[in-house]
Amino acid sequence: MTRVAVFGTGSWGTAFAAVLADAGSQVRMWGRRAELVDRINHSHVNGDYLPGLLLPEAIWATNDPEEALDGVDIVVLAVPSQMLRVNLARWADFLPSHAAVVSLMKGVELGTTMRMSEVIAEVGGVVPERIAVVSGPNLAKEIAAKQPAASVVACVDESLAERVALACAAPYFRPYTNTDVVGTELGGAVKNVIALAVGMAEGMGMGDNTKATIITRGLAETVRLGVALGADPATFSGLAGVGDLIATCMSPLSRNYTLGVNLGRGMTVQEVVARTKQTAEGVKSCQSILELAQHHGIDVPIIENVAAVVHEGRAPDRVADLLMSRARKAETN
Repeated sequence: MTRVAVFGTGSWGTAFAAVLADAGSQVRMWGRRAELVDRINHSHVNGDYLPGLLLPEAIWATNDPEEALDGVDIVVLAVPSQMLRVNLARWADFLPSHAAVVSLMKGVELGTTMRMSEVIAEVGGVVPERIAVVSGPNLAKEIAAKQPAASVVACVDESLAERVALACAAPYFRPYTNTDVVGTELGGAVKNVIALAVGMAEGMGMGDNTKATIITRGLAETVRLGVALGADPATFSGLAGVGDLIATCMSPLSRNYTLGVNLGRGMTVQEVVARTKQTAEGVKSCQSILELAQHHGIDVPIIENVAAVVHEGRAPDRVADLLMSRARKAETN
């Protein structure tokens, strides 16, 4: 039986822990808050994030990272992307030398513009051949409800990707594999920013033509940036690219889309966070993704305008005017 440690008790970390257990793995969850850990162990429910999910008996929780990591075969990291560095620095000494390290996080680090796998390699001292990334249309509530879904497990070592895929191959969760870590991670990070833009369009009362335009041109920005970073363009046509983009840009279950809707209706980021008690990865990553694109000389007007709305107070209706007034060009440029 595969032994897995899942670090993070949010919606996606909890749902993925259930996937792993339903696939036959023995799962230990690490959580920061002792009271949440106790509730998971005694009631088998994470009421703070997925109250409707009864967790399998193969899952137990602890707030001791050393206990969580003892003897495991796979380590899954599901903390907020901007908190990975500080948390992993505390856990690095306990990482088993043979274990695969799996990232569920979809973001680009502020200040360094590093992808999550790069942060894991640097802070955790983990070689790329041991780092895998899981990405795709991963709306946690739907997966927790055991609705059929598929995702990608990416690793430069194909055999490790297969090992991780086997550990999470549940009856309702189908993992595919590839070796394009860069494209898989970038697709997962950028789609959050595009979802903010689509949500803003919805909040302003725009129709499906507008939203489809943003999704399609947002995908073009993602591909341009991905190719500059060495990604395989085909990755963006798959689950980690357009699949994740569609789910995140069209579902009310998406935090990024929902936050964007509220921005389009005139609320500020601070007002939305105060009301929902939750933030969205795209809010923080939009700036670091923009910096990454600028460093490589890649034109990303949608990402640029989302960052301006979130961090500079630009009005969403001004964004529409700016995007529509850009110089015409061939679609493939």
